[in-house]
Amino acid sequence: MPVYDQTLIERIQRANDIVDIVGEHVSLVRKGREMLGLCPFHEDHRPSMNVSPHKQIFKCFACGAGGDVFKFVQLRENLSFPQAVERLAERAGIAVEHLCSAGATPATDGSVIDPNRLARVNAWAAKYFEENLWEGQVGASARRYLDDRHISAEQARRWGIGLACESPTGLLNAARAKRIPDSVLLQAGLTAGNQDKFVNRLMFPITDVTSRIIGFGGRTLANAPAKYVNSPATPLFDKSNCLYGINHARHEIVKSGVAVLVEGYTDCIMSHSMGITNAVATLGTSFTSGHGRILRRYAKRVVLVFDGDTAGVAAANRALEVALAQRIDVGIAIIPAGQDPCDYLLAEGPEAFRRLISNATDVFDFKWSRLEQAFATDDTLAGRKAAVDEFLQAVATALGAGNLNAIETGLLVNRLARILSLDAGVVAGELKTRAGRVQRSNARTVVNTAASAINLPATLAARAQSEVLEVLLCDPSLFSAVAKRLTIEAFDVPELAAVAGVIFDIFESGRAATVDAVLARIESKEAAAYVVNLEHAGQAKGNFGRRLDDALDILDERNIGRRTGVQAGRGDGSAVRREKRNPYRMGMT
Repeated sequence: MPVYDQTLIERIQRANDIVDIVGEHVSLVRKGREMLGLCPFHEDHRPSMNVSPHKQIFKCFACGAGGDVFKFVQLRENLSFPQAVERLAERAGIAVEHLCSAGATPATDGSVIDPNRLARVNAWAAKYFEENLWEGQVGASARRYLDDRHISAEQARRWGIGLACESPTGLLNAARAKRIPDSVLLQAGLTAGNQDKFVNRLMFPITDVTSRIIGFGGRTLANAPAKYVNSPATPLFDKSNCLYGINHARHEIVKSGVAVLVEGYTDCIMSHSMGITNAVATLGTSFTSGHGRILRRYAKRVVLVFDGDTAGVAAANRALEVALAQRIDVGIAIIPAGQDPCDYLLAEGPEAFRRLISNATDVFDFKWSRLEQAFATDDTLAGRKAAVDEFLQAVATALGAGNLNAIETGLLVNRLARILSLDAGVVAGELKTRAGRVQRSNARTVVNTAASAINLPATLAARAQSEVLEVLLCDPSLFSAVAKRLTIEAFDVPELAAVAGVIFDIFESGRAATVDAVLARIESKEAAAYVVNLEHAGQAKGNFGRRLDDALDILDERNIGRRTGVQAGRGDGSAVRREKRNPYRMGMT
């Protein structure tokens, strides 16, 4: 493993406040001295992740993920430790040399894909596309299209809209002139084979919540068979887990508690231009569980805006099923047939659009209207059974996800019993059966993303070693008492020895081994989670001085014989000591 400039690492750590970083991905609320939010590393329905501003750490009490700002970025963006350092250095405006591509995603050709490098080439491509749009005659037709869609130059620049020219190798040649490798363009999805991926298209950069460009959407300016084309899946981009405009909309969504979901790029841009700044858009896909998870982190309620034609209503119905399973408070706003949100905003104005959102139909009112319509227009047994099945399944999905309380469920059961002329108990029984199936299908083992615990040997000495580290992580001022009575050789559980080695090294450099200082020297996400777990366990127990004395007494007794053994035949132990102090060679990375 490479050796890093620890001063630089700590400077980058200090420059990136963990509340700001986590808050870019999750809506946080204050709870005492801590911040609380939904954990993005598992299917979290009740906020289970704590973020500590004064310790600069995070910990999920459900899945075990934990660590400092580097580990959060490692987990959230699937980066190696060097890549996370580069990512956060760039965010803070701190210059660093390229550290390492260790841990990058393998490419099909055997090379590795560094997400940071892909983000940089995407940023370059976005600038290239944007320059094309505003370059005289080259971008004239594209600018006319924007005028026709009532997108101003100011809005186009704000959203970074650009142009992929008609030349099938325009971007490729420009990249070669900048010595950007063809392989990186291919990995980023900017080229396909020996030519550009996007040709003669209006280009919409797609960003993540931190405004990093992760992909592109291209709208044809000719008669291409595909009206819109997105970037292919890369380590940065998956259209089922991305929302257009989330970087612009996030703060207003958190502030208002409401997210407005539209279907297209121009719908989203027009919404923002008219003051509806909590709007986001899907990327030419149906509403997915990935979209639901993103919105649930920021919004208390989601309003789905769909066209009023048959296809739009069907899409709305599918989206509601996904939303119900995600424990999202959801409403649906249907625009009159023949109009999309952009058209409606231009024709009726922002106030009418806001009223449409405010008057969004409740999900079960929408479902009930579909059931009534089916009964009114289809008197066949098969048609009516399908309509009842759809309604029951929606209620069961919501019930299985915890979206309905007993009173709401009872009202829906009684309403359905009346229309079917059945006993409410029969309907309730069927619903209970279906809800049980939903719960079983949703049941999954929470993956302990960060291995928050290790299996300690069942010995008093192992427990004592753990107690010493718990105390030191909570009260570093007690290290002098430890140094007088223990050496690093006292820690013979490998995971504990690695943590102890970091702590000893920090103190020997003349600094306090606070939990954030320890985490800055640990690359492994798993080891970082264990350090946070040790610190949390220590805080919960308290009584630091007494617990430390008891643990040291136990280890003193055991280590008398060990020290005698070293003097008799094992040398001075310096090689062992150096090995144990290197966490990167002790399985912590």
